[in-house]
Amino acid sequence: MERLRAPGGCPWDREQTFDSIKPYTLEETYEVLEAIDNRDWEELPGELGDLLLQVLFYSEMAKEQGTFSIDDVLERLSTKLVHRHPHVFGDATANTSADVKRNWEALKVEERKRRESEKADGKDGEEEGRKSILTGISSAMPSLMEAHKLSSKAAQVGFDWPNIEGLFEKLSEETSELREELKEFPAPGPRPEGRGVAGSGRRAVPEPLRMRLEEEVGDLFFVLVNIARYLSVDPESALRKTNRKFRRRFEWMEQRLQENGKNPESASMEELESLWQGAKAQEKLA
Repeated sequence: MERLRAPGGCPWDREQTFDSIKPYTLEETYEVLEAIDNRDWEELPGELGDLLLQVLFYSEMAKEQGTFSIDDVLERLSTKLVHRHPHVFGDATANTSADVKRNWEALKVEERKRRESEKADGKDGEEEGRKSILTGISSAMPSLMEAHKLSSKAAQVGFDWPNIEGLFEKLSEETSELREELKEFPAPGPRPEGRGVAGSGRRAVPEPLRMRLEEEVGDLFFVLVNIARYLSVDPESALRKTNRKFRRRFEWMEQRLQENGKNPESASMEELESLWQGAKAQEKLA
């Protein structure tokens, strides 16, 4: 990596910056997740290598500007692993994974307070007083992941539903609120886009109503994320797997139609529904 970035190295690598590399980091991360979802153990080492390349890239650029190096990255990681596993490297006790998680979160809080205290030296402390327990949760991450982390943090201080039935009641409440807003939807009401150009023929929705509908749909998503959290299910992974399932079934439908000289546009809704049920049935037999 050092040679690629050096004079006489690769022109493309030399042109990259922290900001230009960010999209590749996200892309490589998702490719790692996809290889894991597919249990593609032959592909996974290559995808992990591509992800590791991002770490090396950032570290090399940082070394060039004199801020840190790959050695600093590894040293911080090693120190963190030792510090956050006192039940392994120290005298603390943790008999279950739940104990480990509680200790881990407590240590993270201590570390954050220490960092904030160090930053506040020489200041009036006003900024430190405004710190939230949600500080450190990036708004740049996928929204389902952000929602999961936000609700998990809030739950750590007791802001949570006492049981999952409360969440289902909340889901019903949010659904009712959405249906109430839909009473103001222009006649004849919400309709699918249908065939042809996307969005063609749809009724124009007043902007205030569109914003309220967006808010209510967002509330529904947030409740569903909390249900996933209660069940120890990763919502991002769950939705990604459902996306893969939909793709797999729809492509099966397309293949059956193609065999009969048809395509989805020329098939009736009844035929598409019948094929969809066929796609589900053949998966059960597989």
